[in-house]
Amino acid sequence: MTGADELPARLAAVRERIAAACRRAGRDPGEVTLVGVSKTHPAGLVEAAWRAGLRVFGENRVQEAQGKRAALAHLPPPPEGPEWHLIGPLQSNKVRPALDLFTTIHSIDRLRIAEAVHAEAITRGLRVDGFLEINVGQEESKHGFSPDGLAEAVRPLAGLQGPTGLRIVGLMAIPPFSEDPEASRPWFRRLRELARELADRPEWNGFPALLSMGMSHDYEIAIEEGTTHVRVGTALFGTRG
Repeated sequence: MTGADELPARLAAVRERIAAACRRAGRDPGEVTLVGVSKTHPAGLVEAAWRAGLRVFGENRVQEAQGKRAALAHLPPPPEGPEWHLIGPLQSNKVRPALDLFTTIHSIDRLRIAEAVHAEAITRGLRVDGFLEINVGQEESKHGFSPDGLAEAVRPLAGLQGPTGLRIVGLMAIPPFSEDPEASRPWFRRLRELARELADRPEWNGFPALLSMGMSHDYEIAIEEGTTHVRVGTALFGTRG
């Protein structure tokens, strides 16, 4: 695990690699949101990362995030303070506590969850941004919508673009793992194509087509392929505690 004193240098290194990947792709680094994957790491390390300048943090489990939010209650609210994103699967019975914690959910993996999040957010008068999780490799071990027939499968969600409730802003994927970062490229490209296909449909008018793809070993490839959100854990925080 990274020590708190190492975080500024590690964060600077990741940001430089993001900037370099953007230069190669002819992109503005401001288009890429760095989500620091803080799951399983202690609240003290999250605070150190925040003090080093990181603002967006990704958590896998509602219960773990609750503990960290409580431990970091002395920090200011966003945008100055930490902004929390859920990057792990969400169960129906965790929707209410999740909306106490997270502004964005990267793992909307089925219609039932989308409907539950939308209903709860409407009740509270909140807007929650959500990414549809796509199982691009159609792996049995992973959650998400199939890329085949995606537009029809998610048609009921196309109208979720209001000022409150769940707003579908993009697609998220975790490609089949390979030691070679280049092996992720076709999967990232496929996700980008799926997002564009949705955006081109009349019922998805106004869809931002954001992309949440790329982790510590392949986020530079993801940037070259158009991602707007990279989820980086090990490169920032070291191996998980």
